[in-house]
Amino acid sequence: MVKRNHKYQSGEGAQYMTRKAAMRKLQLSMQDFRRLCILKGIYPREPKHRVIAQRGSTDIKILYHRKDITFLLHEPIVWTLRDRKIFNRRIAHARAKGNNLLKNVRMANYPEIKLDHIIKERFPTFIDAIKELDDCMTLLFLFSTFPAMKVVTREITSLARRLTIEFMHYVIASKALRKVFVSIKGYYFQAEIKGELVTWIVPHYYPFQPQRKEYVDFKIMKSFADFFTVMAGFVNYRLYNSINMVYPPQFSVSIDSDESRSNEETFVSERIAALNMDLLRSDRQGAEEEDEEIDLKLLDNDKDSEQVRKMHEEALSLNKLKNLFKGLKFFINREVPREPLVFIIRCFGGRVSWDKHLFVGSTFDETDETITHQIVDRPSLSNQYISRDYVQPQWIFDSVNQRKLLPTNNYFIGAVLPPHLSPFNRDDAIYVPPEEAAMQAGDEFEKQERAEGISDDEDEDFGMEEARKQVQLDYALVKAFREEKAEALNSGDPKEAEAEEQEDDEDQDQDQEDATKQKRQEKKQKMAVVSGKVFKENPKEQKQLTKQEEALRAKMVKSRHKKLYRNLLDKQKKASKEAHLLREKRQQIDKQKRQEQTQKRKAQRKEILA
Repeated sequence: MVKRNHKYQSGEGAQYMTRKAAMRKLQLSMQDFRRLCILKGIYPREPKHRVIAQRGSTDIKILYHRKDITFLLHEPIVWTLRDRKIFNRRIAHARAKGNNLLKNVRMANYPEIKLDHIIKERFPTFIDAIKELDDCMTLLFLFSTFPAMKVVTREITSLARRLTIEFMHYVIASKALRKVFVSIKGYYFQAEIKGELVTWIVPHYYPFQPQRKEYVDFKIMKSFADFFTVMAGFVNYRLYNSINMVYPPQFSVSIDSDESRSNEETFVSERIAALNMDLLRSDRQGAEEEDEEIDLKLLDNDKDSEQVRKMHEEALSLNKLKNLFKGLKFFINREVPREPLVFIIRCFGGRVSWDKHLFVGSTFDETDETITHQIVDRPSLSNQYISRDYVQPQWIFDSVNQRKLLPTNNYFIGAVLPPHLSPFNRDDAIYVPPEEAAMQAGDEFEKQERAEGISDDEDEDFGMEEARKQVQLDYALVKAFREEKAEALNSGDPKEAEAEEQEDDEDQDQDQEDATKQKRQEKKQKMAVVSGKVFKENPKEQKQLTKQEEALRAKMVKSRHKKLYRNLLDKQKKASKEAHLLREKRQQIDKQKRQEQTQKRKAQRKEILA
């Protein structure tokens, strides 16, 4: 007899499992189940047919893949979480009895969760870990600013602080920083590590404000922090070894002293002072610089292909960016946020200091005459030195993004700053702000001039070489002709030699006449003017042609790819609509500015006339 298939025993009904059923199968509480899913990277799924997946239930439930839950059954952490549940019950029992000795014994033997095997499982290669470093560093930088709380303990914040400082020191030593940006959320940094772009956010430093449970669940954040601290420890160790730096690094200033735990200002100043120190490393830096020079020379030898030429330009631009602030000395005023600026300046080879009476870690005084730039964020300054430029902090960020030292006249004290443009715009972006378009045009013009100068030099060299070869050839012909003439004079009759000489002169004159006639004809052909025709494009016809091409393109798409094609078209339409809205908004802002300027002029005229 054929076995009968029951409902929901196959297909989507058997593929998914509710959260309640998963917790019952794993024998874990809600908190432990959430923590396990965060550590293992398991997340809820959205089925195609929810009613079938929920076995006929119309209520919206949280669903997981059955295979994911089966995968969690073999995890050793599940046993540790169950042991913890037992220990919590025993500790509560000892506390209720008032047996402190037994309670302390239970606390000392409390089982710890080891995450090393999970890190290896989730990131089989080192590059996989670097690809996931964005969220890791963003969360650790956030936790490093937290005070000690009930859930987020002091050990977690101090560990996050140490790991972030170690990571920033690696970026400084390897000169891996590429882009920076300031926004309301914080400071955006992008570094290139092992060929992968890592972007993280450092929050603005504000006093901590407690948040309600409904808005922020610190228990879930702590689970992520536990995982990311272990991951960052592995990554920092490998990164330091890759550039032959000693790990863990030794700081002359203690970044986790008793005073920093009690005093918030001391904590911030010691953290920044640690960034202004050079760490111990081997002599491999010179070898790496030699390798870079060799690579550039190899690219210099082969500039024929377009791809190699672009690679050469990018390598030169990158080499220039790495030493952008080399030889410059900066002094930061006390009103300027020091940590991001110290990090940026040190990444590009600059030296930086601040007031030694207010903060620890300064390397030179404000009275030092060798200071080239002083960073100020106030409308005026009483004492100023002629030997240095006084600029606002935005000059540092814009110079890094443009990969060159910008003119300081737009960033003087009290000056209205130019717009701070985001460097994270894609090359295929539909809308480009006018200021960025002007900068791009200027860069393209400089590149074109440089390329024209190089090509002119090459043409001149080529022309000189050709002229030298022609002179050598003419000299050889004249020499051969004279030798033949001398032989004829020595061997034969002088009258015959004179006759031959006259014939040669006549032939030479005839050749010169033919050559001049040919040159005249070529010039006439070059100077000939041909009447042209004016061709006007009909916009309606052009629009109709584009529509026809799009319709043909849509017909050529296979049926299984039509959904993807529609999504791409919708994405393009959405992007073009957003660009149109941004252009309209910009036009309105410019119009409003012009109206304000005209009103100011009218008011000034009235005052003058009055």
